[in-house]
Amino acid sequence: MGVKDTVSIKYLRQNNIFADVFNYFIYHGEQVIVPDGLEELDTREIDVPYGGADGAEQPVQRTRDIIKSVVTMRDKRAAYLLLAIESQADIHYAMPVKNMISDALQYAKQVEKAIASHKKSGDYKGTGGAEYLSGFMKSDRLLPVVTLTIYFDSKAWDGPLSIHEMFGSQDSRLFELVPDYRINLLAPFAMEKKDFEKFRTTLKEILTFIKYADDKERLEKVLEEDEVFRHLGRTEVDVLNACVGAKITMKEDEEEANVCLAIEQMKEEAAKEAVERAEKAAEKERMKSLADIVKNLVENAGWTKEQAMANMKIADDEQEILLKMLA
Repeated sequence: MGVKDTVSIKYLRQNNIFADVFNYFIYHGEQVIVPDGLEELDTREIDVPYGGADGAEQPVQRTRDIIKSVVTMRDKRAAYLLLAIESQADIHYAMPVKNMISDALQYAKQVEKAIASHKKSGDYKGTGGAEYLSGFMKSDRLLPVVTLTIYFDSKAWDGPLSIHEMFGSQDSRLFELVPDYRINLLAPFAMEKKDFEKFRTTLKEILTFIKYADDKERLEKVLEEDEVFRHLGRTEVDVLNACVGAKITMKEDEEEANVCLAIEQMKEEAAKEAVERAEKAAEKERMKSLADIVKNLVENAGWTKEQAMANMKIADDEQEILLKMLA
């Protein structure tokens, strides 16, 4: 796992941030999911292939970034959900397959837990043969799994959004027989200003900054309009620095950073560096011109390099540089 993924997952794992992103994505900003109602689950999903002990392959373990359970209340009805996040610093061109496998393994885990529970309690008595053979009761239910991919980059996501998109050119009749699987994607590039207003945490500032990271003029305007950018915490700063190279500096004893001030300092440093580069380029061009003159005098006046430079009254330190250039 790279630095980008590490810092973004650390940020998203916070219950208030996790709840905020799903309240936005599922409920359009309505505060349905309560941070205190989230419970983090084991991110490891293990697939044990069917088959006898001698013929079965080795179990396959896959790891999600974050998965949490939640009970939501809406219109006086309770909904039990499993919510998962996959943080992407780069585009994954097989994301539909990756997420589909993780979701399928989670459903398989729920089935296995139901079967184990029935075996332990011995409540198969009185059930039909089909229920006994499958181990999963007719009355058993699965918890829905919602997996959201969050793309922490300012560029557009150009990867496939569904399994069908990955098949290429096929007979359209085949698609009617092959179930599709679409990923849920949150990419700042595709978000509009009204979307950012639906967040209640610093996700608004993080995703806004990422969206305009390559548009410096628009970014400066956004920073000026949002007071929160003057009080971003270290975790948020780490995300911006790692994911879009923001180069925001913080002292070890500081808990907050004024991003607006940091951007101004970056502009000043960039301008200073530009001046230094221009000066170096001008000096390099001047020395090249002197070298050309010395070379011309050597070839046409019959002087040595030392005589030419002495007659031109060139400083000793510059003479050393010119001799190297003319060697």
